[in-house]
Amino acid sequence: MSSFTDGALKLSIFGQSHSAAIGCSLDGLPAGFAIDLSELQTFMERRAPGRRETSTPRSEADAVEVIGGIADGRTCGAPFAAIIRNTNTRSRDYAELRRHPRPGHADFTAHERYGNWHDVAGGGHFSGRLTAPLCAVGGVALQILATQGVRIAAHIRTLGPAGAVVEDAPLAPATPGPIATVAPAAVLAELSRTEQQTGIAMVSHEAAEEAVRRILEAADELDSIGGVIECACWGMPAGVGDPMFSGIENRIARLAFGVPAVKGVEFGAGFGAAAMRGSEHNDPFAPGEEGPVPYTNNAGGILGGITTGAPIVWRAAVKPTASIGLSQHTVDLA
Repeated sequence: MSSFTDGALKLSIFGQSHSAAIGCSLDGLPAGFAIDLSELQTFMERRAPGRRETSTPRSEADAVEVIGGIADGRTCGAPFAAIIRNTNTRSRDYAELRRHPRPGHADFTAHERYGNWHDVAGGGHFSGRLTAPLCAVGGVALQILATQGVRIAAHIRTLGPAGAVVEDAPLAPATPGPIATVAPAAVLAELSRTEQQTGIAMVSHEAAEEAVRRILEAADELDSIGGVIECACWGMPAGVGDPMFSGIENRIARLAFGVPAVKGVEFGAGFGAAAMRGSEHNDPFAPGEEGPVPYTNNAGGILGGITTGAPIVWRAAVKPTASIGLSQHTVDLA
């Protein structure tokens, strides 16, 4: 079991890629919030594998079975607990991994850490399969946050080597002008339409179609590609977070790195800030309806670990999928 504790909340994720089920427990949710389980399942279906030619061939329903924490349709104060059953597994395919670790996977490090007692089937508890219960908890959090006026959305910003496909439509631009603190309905509606039509979360339909082409091209060559995901959060009031080790960046980054394929995280201007002068990067303040607001958003909505009231904007670099068909060098651990 892997756990994450942040203030009043404690999240635990359990199970392995080919175990009977995987699941989650989230302790500390406030009681009384309505949770629409059908909406949660719709959210889960966005990540369910095996539904499009651009995803993994493993087919899973990702059906969430809530076993605690919800009573009469609302959070009840008990830990939210749910399982997702694994149904499409072929564990015999992984028998050789105890001797021949795959490049790009955790086979070798797990062998060293657990003395070869680890579960090798499907990558065990190192598998991206474990992001399913993480998404289940996220889906519950999204519904609760929405009641507080907070909206979160994400899209693929770049895909492939050297940004072969670029989404030229940031969800929350940092350019000078009154920074929007409300989610742009038209942009998010287009994002939803494009994802439904192509299976790719991008605002630009043309970019999404090119992304599909690049993914399938790499797959035809028995290879894979990675990309950068951009996430934006609107409606967070100023003053949320703590300095030093409990800042909003720290919390987001720690959770983001819980996704095995994430290799880098940046906020606002991110690594680009290193090439800017202070006069360029500093966000000047301007009067707003409810107090001062940044006139630009190079900080990504966070200063000193605390929210500024501007949208929180961050990006995650996702490595190319490690499971590919090309022959690669490895060793015989025996």
